[in-house]
Amino acid sequence: MRSASFRIRIAMMCVGWGTVGLCYAIGSLTPRAVHVLQETALDRLIPFNVSAIGLYLSFFLLVPVAYLFAAPARLKSLMFAMQLSAVLAAIVFVLYPTTLIYPVASSSTPGGAVLNMLAGFDSSNNCLPSLHGALTLLCVVALWQREKMWRNIFMLLWALGIAWAVVQTRRHLVLDLGAGLLLGAGCAWLAARVSKPENIMTFFRKLKCTS
Repeated sequence: MRSASFRIRIAMMCVGWGTVGLCYAIGSLTPRAVHVLQETALDRLIPFNVSAIGLYLSFFLLVPVAYLFAAPARLKSLMFAMQLSAVLAAIVFVLYPTTLIYPVASSSTPGGAVLNMLAGFDSSNNCLPSLHGALTLLCVVALWQREKMWRNIFMLLWALGIAWAVVQTRRHLVLDLGAGLLLGAGCAWLAARVSKPENIMTFFRKLKCTS
């Protein structure tokens, strides 16, 4: 990877992922009453376990991997889809803030200590939709290449592991994880079509004509 290409990839990651951080922070400042999400039967099939914290945190490695190894033609769509996911999620965070009943993790184990430290930094009001789910899906879409099937299988298993860990550590429930995956899928579809400037203008012209 040439140094110029590397710098461009890092810059696009900072813009895309940085937008996520900004929107997430804005969503955490909402003064509205917070709605508590309840566990469902699906959630109870995945018992709380702090040992999954490592797999949960591997998400923060997956995002750089996506920006560094995705095909160049996918980078702009990935960045735009992340930004769009963040903005749409922030709107929901502000208008309908959600939380869940977080289990208490024992600090006597490394996993429990890490989970408690993470909970101290993380917002408890931005559960639905799960940006963890949305961005994980966007990374897999960006890295997916028909001719690299073994990599595709690995990325898919990694993403499924992250999704499982998100629920197992009770940072999210199945409901908000599913909402995040739907958000990511919708933004990926839209970004693939309007990530080019000329396509963006065409998209908004169509919206104006139908309004």
